[in-house]
Amino acid sequence: MSLQIKIPSVGESIESGLLSVWHKQDGEAVAAGDVLFTLETDKVSTEITAEKAGVLHILVAQGEEVKIGAVVGTLEEGSGTTIAPAATPEAKPAPSAPPTPKEERFTRTKMSPLRRKIAAQLVMAQQTAAILTTFNECDMSAVMELRARHQEAFTKEHGVKLGFMSFFIKATVAALKAVPTINSRIDGEELIINHYYDIGVAVGTERGLVVPVIRDADQKGFATLEKDLVAYAQSAREGKLRVEDLQGGVFTISNGGVYGSLLSTPILNPPQSGILGLHKIMERPIAVKGQVVIRPMMNLALSYDHRVVDGKEAVTFLIKVKEAIEDPARMLLDM
Repeated sequence: MSLQIKIPSVGESIESGLLSVWHKQDGEAVAAGDVLFTLETDKVSTEITAEKAGVLHILVAQGEEVKIGAVVGTLEEGSGTTIAPAATPEAKPAPSAPPTPKEERFTRTKMSPLRRKIAAQLVMAQQTAAILTTFNECDMSAVMELRARHQEAFTKEHGVKLGFMSFFIKATVAALKAVPTINSRIDGEELIINHYYDIGVAVGTERGLVVPVIRDADQKGFATLEKDLVAYAQSAREGKLRVEDLQGGVFTISNGGVYGSLLSTPILNPPQSGILGLHKIMERPIAVKGQVVIRPMMNLALSYDHRVVDGKEAVTFLIKVKEAIEDPARMLLDM
């Protein structure tokens, strides 16, 4: 008796995906729960597991576009021994000698659904919003000193390290409360101002950029935020993010500093009206009370939809973030 392996539904709006890789060989015995293949869609990458034990027969090769519900293989009942794979037709002789690496000038590969979706979203954002970027900088001394002083106790108590992102999420929530228009989106001829704070945090993966959403960030403490961030980062690396993990964000934070970026102009994540870009922390001389001192500084960039947000509001937002980071006690006092 055989069991058909079908492409499952992974979201209401998803009709197809890319069968990117088979993790088992044709004719290989698999156990229930083993990962069979990875399905990439325009939103997430999902690992599909075996419903029961059996011997795998592959019907659709990896790299093929497949529809939801399509049969891509079967699991045959057996003793668990490996069945030899079906014979493949003999390869036709090459018409000529293979080209040398000097002659191979480029490689052509098909873009994944996720990469195509990212490309379409970026172009759409540029074409439909009046994107403007304003900049500021913040002194990271206070946050770095606070982390160093409490890191050991925090990690022992909560099982996760205290990172910088939780501070910026808290600072962003405070700034959004101070400037509600940035926590908004355009819907036709109406402006919808959100009264909740689901903050997207951009995560880079081998498959592309994804933005999982931290729900109700205003109601969470630093430990809970750090745990959410660690869980999302691991899920993103392993291709286990769910579609619902990526939906409903009201604002996005993107940290190019982890890759060494000093300054950038991040692109909006539609239909959101704002995105905060973080950058590499660099020691540099600044003037403090008439004296030149060396401080760890970070450039901040806020890209926003100028149809909704005025320049004054954008500047106010960045100043609020700067004040919260340079005086972290403000976040604990809800200031």
